[in-house]
Amino acid sequence: MSTDKSPQLALIITKYENELLEVWLSGLMTRMIRRDKNAEAELRQQAARFLPLLVQALERGATNDIEGAAWDDTRHMLTDISQARVRQGFSSIETASFIFALKEPLFAYLRTALADNPIQLVEQTAATSALFDRLGLFTIEVYQKAREQVILRQQQELLELSTPVVQLWEGVLALPLIGTLDSARTQVVMENLLQKIVDTGASIAIIDITGVPTVDTLVAQHLLKTIAAARLMGADCIISGIRPQIAQTIVHLGVNLEDVVTKATLADAFVVALKRTGSTITHPQNAR
Repeated sequence: MSTDKSPQLALIITKYENELLEVWLSGLMTRMIRRDKNAEAELRQQAARFLPLLVQALERGATNDIEGAAWDDTRHMLTDISQARVRQGFSSIETASFIFALKEPLFAYLRTALADNPIQLVEQTAATSALFDRLGLFTIEVYQKAREQVILRQQQELLELSTPVVQLWEGVLALPLIGTLDSARTQVVMENLLQKIVDTGASIAIIDITGVPTVDTLVAQHLLKTIAAARLMGADCIISGIRPQIAQTIVHLGVNLEDVVTKATLADAFVVALKRTGSTITHPQNAR
């Protein structure tokens, strides 16, 4: 005997489709945390679209292979729903409940349709439960991947926001760094600085590390790489914000900063940058 229960399950869903839809929606509504007319209308539309796709897939393929071509349309719809729910702020459990909430009402209609055949009822119920478990896990997997992409994009945006390159004067840029430098952030720092040098034609870049809590060998190497890259673009770098503790650490680590101009404060570095660009600062009392 064939173990494929797909055609029979498709017939049962088709026979009770309207009733099944309403019972399913009722269960979904009780699980909704955000209740509004737009969300309910969208949910009804999604559920109404899903049942025909489910029937179509069941008629074309076995319940034990949702990765097959017969399930393409169903998977695409579940993928769209899962990705949309990530953007809307739903949890993975709320997303998977779209599938799992259909199991109980479907079991009830299976019991009605197969009441005179207990063996077939058991087999069909087991096959249906396994199918919906696979579909539910599929939505969770898609949700997690989409969520990871959102997190990575947000991290990238935060990195860019945390490394602003500002123009202090004509030909003078400043890059204030706050927090710990790692390889990923250093790459963003370097890219932002080099792009700003290209955009403005700056000849001096001040890298202020007042907000960097500690400087170890790795951080020092990152700074040197950034300075070297800037020099290749025609801009000299000045490091400011060298506190006594950081100065001692750099000396202890044996990091060579002999060919790099360093200043204790951003103000001191800015004065040096102005002199190098041929600019002067005139005090109001001296201008009279």
